[in-house]
Amino acid sequence: MKKQILSLAVVALLAFAVQSCEKKEKPAEDELTLGNKVDTLTTDIQEVKDSAVIKAENAAASAKEASQNAVQDVKDATKKTANDVENAAKKTAADVKEASQKAAAKTEAAAKAAKDGTVKTAKDVNEALKK
Repeated sequence: MKKQILSLAVVALLAFAVQSCEKKEKPAEDELTLGNKVDTLTTDIQEVKDSAVIKAENAAASAKEASQNAVQDVKDATKKTANDVENAAKKTAADVKEASQKAAAKTEAAAKAAKDGTVKTAKDVNEALKK
């Protein structure tokens, strides 16, 4: 009976030792799993940072391109406006020149008519005086 009790005590002690070992291994596995989780989270955070940097760089490149396009559009619009103003000034100058020539021609015609009228009137006066 003593041997049986002693055997049961040894078996119980071994069972307790096995349970203790299992409990000690679990925290090690938990720590390993926790370490893996920390590593995974660290990697994820780094990937998010890298992604954010890439997105910011892409946004900056897009903004730069849009700015360059806007500057080019302004340059083109300015050049077109300058050409339009130049063409309008040339047309206005041509219209003024044409109007001036017409006015000069009319003035010349009026002066000639006045001269002819004066000469005719003078002839009429001379003829009247002769009569």
